[in-house]
Amino acid sequence: MHFQCKYCLKSFSRESTLARHACERRRRFQQEKEIGVQWGLRAYLIFYSTTQSGQARDYTDFVSSPYYTAFVKFGRYCHGIHCIDLVNYTRWLLRHNYALDRWCTDTYYAEWLWDYLRRENVQDALERSVQTMFDYVHQNPELRNGVSDYFRLVNQNRICYHIATGRVSVWAVYNCDSGQEFLGKLNTDQVMSIINFIDPDFWQSRFRDGPDDVAFCNQVLAAAGL
Repeated sequence: MHFQCKYCLKSFSRESTLARHACERRRRFQQEKEIGVQWGLRAYLIFYSTTQSGQARDYTDFVSSPYYTAFVKFGRYCHGIHCIDLVNYTRWLLRHNYALDRWCTDTYYAEWLWDYLRRENVQDALERSVQTMFDYVHQNPELRNGVSDYFRLVNQNRICYHIATGRVSVWAVYNCDSGQEFLGKLNTDQVMSIINFIDPDFWQSRFRDGPDDVAFCNQVLAAAGL
């Protein structure tokens, strides 16, 4: 009697040997539910839908792809840096024709992020910002008033990090009293760490050009208690 691996089709004389067998294809299928692998799969599917024509691909195709390792590396990288929009970032990399083995490059992400945050829809920006605040205060029960404590009581360096990584949008910072009070308390080093994101001249112009967006922003932030 022979026992066959359903992934690589190799045969074994003992079931116990098959149980210990760990081929690369089997390992890849066992990793399917990992977040980084799922993010890599999503980028892979975007890559093929953008650059190739023909039959739609799925996880089985991904496992067999010579690009599997590179896309998983990219997926894990994006998850690790809290990429705020994997789809948009992947398409940006493709438009710039950057080599896949260079996708996990901080300077690429920084370039994309700076431009994306200035152009994104206000609703998307606020949804991500409020969710980031909610998640943080939920993990820190000493912030008893919930999201309304975020700009007032959360460590200023932590908030600067959230702004510099795009997890809290400038739409939220400038359009509520607690956000403006937070900016007034920052020291020079902290201001410099986020100055490229809070750029007052740019955002004042953006707010003047979009009064309806500002009104929507004020309404959402007030409802959140900010």
